[in-house]
Amino acid sequence: MLRCGWVSQDPLYIEYHDREWGVPVSDGQHLFEMICLEGQQAGLSWITVLKKRENYRRCFKNFDPQAVALLQPEDVDRLVQDAGIIRHRGKIEAIINNAKAYLAMEACGEKFPEFVWSFVDNQAQVTQAATLAEIPTTTPASDALSKALKKRGFKFVGSTICYSFMQACGLVNDHVTSCFCHPDNLK
Repeated sequence: MLRCGWVSQDPLYIEYHDREWGVPVSDGQHLFEMICLEGQQAGLSWITVLKKRENYRRCFKNFDPQAVALLQPEDVDRLVQDAGIIRHRGKIEAIINNAKAYLAMEACGEKFPEFVWSFVDNQAQVTQAATLAEIPTTTPASDALSKALKKRGFKFVGSTICYSFMQACGLVNDHVTSCFCHPDNLK
C-alpha cells in the first residue's frame, strides 16, 4: 500500500495516517483536543506530540473544555514537571486559555464545529496533489481561521498550526493522489 511520504515506519504514525488524518471530524470536544495538540507541535514534529497524546488526555481531562478551564496555576506548576507532556509553560497555559475561549464561544451561541467548518464552506476540501511539495503549509482559509481564533482569544493558533489542524480533522484532505487513503482511491 502506498502512503503519503511523511509517514514513517512507526506503527503509531501509520495508524494515525491510515485511520485518522484527513477523516472529517464534527465532534466539538475532539476538535478542541486537536486544535490544542496542534498548538503543542509548534517548533516540534507531530510524532513527538502524537506519542504523548495519551498523557495529554490524562493531564487535560480528556480535553473536556469545562474541566480544563478549571485548572489553576498550581496545576500548571505540576504539569510543567510532567515528563509525559511537552513541559512548556506557555503551551500548557494555552490549552487552559483555549478551553476558556471555547466555552466563551459556546456561551455566545457559537458552536465550535460549525465555526471551524465554516472556513471550508462546510465541505471537506480534497487536494489533488501528486507530491508532498505541492501541498501548502498555509492557505487563505487557514489564515482566516487563525485570525478568527485569535480574535476569540485562542493561543498557539498561527496559520500553519491551523492548516495542520484542518488536515488532521479532515476539513482538508491532503493525502497525495497515489496514497491509498486519497478519496479517489477509496471508490
